[in-house]
Amino acid sequence: MRKDRRSMDVRDTRRSGTGLHETRGPLNAGSLDKGMHGNGMICQLAVLSFGLLVPLGASAAGESTDAALDAARASMVEREVKGAGVSDPRVLKAMLATPRHEFLDSRFRDKAYLDMALPIGAHQTISSPFIVAFMTQCIDPQPEDKVLEIGTGSGYQAAVLSPLVKKVYTIEIEEQLGKAAQLVFQRLHYENVHSKIGDGFAGWPEHAPFDKIIVTCSPEKPPQPLLDQLKEGGLMVIPVGERFQQTLYVFRKEAGRLTSKAMQPTLFVPMTGQAEKQREVQPDPLNPQLRNGDFETPPGGDNQIPGWYYQRACTWEPRTGGRQGGHCAVFRSDEPGRASNLLQGFGIDGRRIGEIEVTAQVKCDHVFVHNKLDFPAVAVSFYDENRKDIGVNWIGPFQGTAGWKTVKKKFRVPPDAREAIMRIGLFRATGEVSFDDVRITGIRREGRGAAAEKADN
Repeated sequence: MRKDRRSMDVRDTRRSGTGLHETRGPLNAGSLDKGMHGNGMICQLAVLSFGLLVPLGASAAGESTDAALDAARASMVEREVKGAGVSDPRVLKAMLATPRHEFLDSRFRDKAYLDMALPIGAHQTISSPFIVAFMTQCIDPQPEDKVLEIGTGSGYQAAVLSPLVKKVYTIEIEEQLGKAAQLVFQRLHYENVHSKIGDGFAGWPEHAPFDKIIVTCSPEKPPQPLLDQLKEGGLMVIPVGERFQQTLYVFRKEAGRLTSKAMQPTLFVPMTGQAEKQREVQPDPLNPQLRNGDFETPPGGDNQIPGWYYQRACTWEPRTGGRQGGHCAVFRSDEPGRASNLLQGFGIDGRRIGEIEVTAQVKCDHVFVHNKLDFPAVAVSFYDENRKDIGVNWIGPFQGTAGWKTVKKKFRVPPDAREAIMRIGLFRATGEVSFDDVRITGIRREGRGAAAEKADN
């Protein structure tokens, strides 16, 4: 039995981040709260807020060697990709062979083998390795397939597809990203990858039909031109839905008709261009809210908790102890370092919203923290309009054994914030922690006059 540290701390740490290129910080890129973590020295670690922590070997000068990068990639594939359910051996081999660091700006290469999205410019991100592998597996790539990708971005997804299929056609709407990806394809000799700059909403009719289509950005509805260009018997994987409430679907064309299968909740950058012009439901950044924070909406057949995504080592269960009735999210792990979390994105305008009040109910059972950078918490990360990390606040750590308790704190919202992600979970600790009634309430900034609000728009 683990030592029972009968405690459940509530702590609010506020900071102003300096961006994802930093490798220092309490659970998050950016500046360090020395009061919490001593002298603030963290060596040879790439750190992501709450749970996504992977050792990354480095030289004394801080530059990762090829051997260290290979080792980090192998560890990432084993733990974060295969360990999270991707099982196709060809896909796993492609993930092992694809140098993700080559598709990132040098500032972010030390984070290349963290299972996280990273900014690549033009308000876009490179998807997390797990999502890339999972989407690739969803389309069942075959050696003779011709695949269309919408949203080239950095080029990483196309590179993973390259050894698995005959030809990859990829489209990027942002010119600077499209040109940069083309250079990487040429430098790394991805000769079966063909790219162009344009609006992916229209597809690439000159090379249609396609055996498979993979869409790496989210429209509200699947674009009809892409459905038309899908070959009979073909598969398309695409995230669709509201800006911060999306579901990854696989569509199959059979006898001229389309069938769909919901795979899991997710969060992608929006499909811009024509798709965004047709978006009917817009986020409300002046009224930030969470979906299903009381966990009363039951999971579907996939056991994924609605409204939340990136579910790891978490189950939906009847609430026990204290107030009876209802349901909650329960995280369990007896393996130190195992990912265990739920995430949910929401829009927020830091020009108007100065603070958010975060409340939750938490219960712990023999929770033990093995690494001071990874502990159970309720955390909110903020991002600017370029999706750069600009700050994180949290309530925690929760540890030991304690019955249901309501925790509440106000978090300062950076003025540049335009999006945020709520994170709850064990975050690589061990034991059992339960969450219920997780809520956020936006608090307007004081002294905002009509002229200032008009200027913001």
